[in-house]
Amino acid sequence: MNTPGLMIAAPASGTGKTTVMLGLLRSLTQDGMAVQPFKSGPDYIDPAFHRAASGRASFNLDSWAMDAGLLDAIAHQAADADMAIAEGSMGLYDGVASPGATGNGASADIARRMGWPVILVIDVSGQAQSAAATALGFARLDPDVPFAGVILNRVASPRHERLVRRGFDSIGIPVLGALPRRGDMMLPERHLGLVQAAEHPDLDRAIADYAAFLRAHADLPAIRRAAAGGKDQAGRLPPPPAQRIAIARDAAFSFLYPHLLEGWARAGAQILPFSPLADEAPAAAADLVWLPGGYPELHAGPIAAAQTFLAGLRRHAQTRPVHGECGGYMVLGDALVDASGERHAMAGLLGLVTSYAQRRMHLGYRHAELLAPIAGLAAGTRLRGHEFHYSTILAQTDAPLARVTDADGQAVPETGSRRDYVTGSFFHMIAPAA
Repeated sequence: MNTPGLMIAAPASGTGKTTVMLGLLRSLTQDGMAVQPFKSGPDYIDPAFHRAASGRASFNLDSWAMDAGLLDAIAHQAADADMAIAEGSMGLYDGVASPGATGNGASADIARRMGWPVILVIDVSGQAQSAAATALGFARLDPDVPFAGVILNRVASPRHERLVRRGFDSIGIPVLGALPRRGDMMLPERHLGLVQAAEHPDLDRAIADYAAFLRAHADLPAIRRAAAGGKDQAGRLPPPPAQRIAIARDAAFSFLYPHLLEGWARAGAQILPFSPLADEAPAAAADLVWLPGGYPELHAGPIAAAQTFLAGLRRHAQTRPVHGECGGYMVLGDALVDASGERHAMAGLLGLVTSYAQRRMHLGYRHAELLAPIAGLAAGTRLRGHEFHYSTILAQTDAPLARVTDADGQAVPETGSRRDYVTGSFFHMIAPAA
């Protein structure tokens, strides 16, 4: 039986959909439901909040990077749940110009494919009946995207709510909630988005507050009835690049997609976590060491001082593969310059020097063709992924790892690099490409 679902989306970023998502996940979980969360698009941070709210691992669904089989395999994580709820990214229809594997990366692609009705979270600050016109446009732009209704956010007063609802009554779009304006409902942020869930000072209390807020101001029974659609086809998750994989996991290294870990473990790979910030070396028996992205720039001093970690990493790199993505790539280099301009010595396994003192945003989908292997990923393998960082390359002396292009096929200068058994790239892998 297919698990019904919903897509929590919005006209734009910053409208409050994450607050609604977390409150809804916790409320339904409190009611005894098994709720499977998902996140549309390449986002590492929101899924950790989803897990804290629901007690279940949250998985990314990305129509640009993932083919139909992979989307089905990830959606199958909801097979034992009572409901699936996905959180959109940016605006509902926002994606790149050039379509990828199954779409252009918009949340609407996922809602359409899965048959999950959209609940649109609308910030009604500064408007009244006009909010209905916004919702009507979203509901009618693509008739194949199912539409359940709206949740009004940042309502100023009872009078304001009455005026806004009058507009929705005139067009027949259900209002499933009206949330009063609250200045204390914002999650803390930093340059890559929300502060990580593990760093929130009192996350469980915050999520409980969101749930109570939703219960008081949203129609939870109507929201449950609106769920529909669902896919229950078991596709294939990506295979592991090695049999025994030592993966750095702590506050500095946390950006690795859950579907990759799930696929690697399901295929029989042994996952060996370790913490560089705790000065732990990777497992000596590992076939591959993987340093994910994260926030090494916030922990550059402790990483530079973690001699057990660095010595173990260098020892492993003499005979077996080491790979770093984004932040992990920077740690494999000679040095990292933090935002204050202080230079920190890193592992020295690649001739890379990066700086956060000279900030520049790099953001977008990426297609890569490997020029050299990454453990079990052979040269010539084509991958889809994304890049999101603010660091600047000051030096890069090694051979390129891959030919990298953006979503429109334009060459990207951040090719990654390789030396002996060591590889690294700012490119975050999501899935193999055809």
